[in-house]
Amino acid sequence: MTPVVEVGTELPPTSVRVTRADLVRYAGASGDFNPIHWSDRVASEVGLPGVIAHGMLTMALAGRFVSGWAGDPSAVRGLSVRFTRPVVVPDDDEGALVEFSGNVTALADAPGGGRVATVAIKALFEGRTVLGKAVAEVLLP
Repeated sequence: MTPVVEVGTELPPTSVRVTRADLVRYAGASGDFNPIHWSDRVASEVGLPGVIAHGMLTMALAGRFVSGWAGDPSAVRGLSVRFTRPVVVPDDDEGALVEFSGNVTALADAPGGGRVATVAIKALFEGRTVLGKAVAEVLLP
């Protein structure tokens, strides 16, 4: 039975640890080998507080958060964000903790049946927003 989704429905929050190993894997998959994502020296030379996660990796984690709630990655019809602050990933075994939460802010009828939920996403690192205006559109059954 499909749970009832209404405006105000909260998505179950989740936390994701991002490690330097994750950055290496993402760089290999994306082709983005910018040294700010792996070199402390280069990151500090350009004024960053340390090596930072790829913005698109953080966005992908937000997409995974929403698709997990939807139960089907193909149900996510759109995802948009603004990158507001970097996720600094230390060179240790713990990595950086990114916390995701969200809620349904609107519902609309979808062409061809079903409904589309607009989901506002919060992504926090060290208690501060890292993705601004993060919104997903999810096709509901």
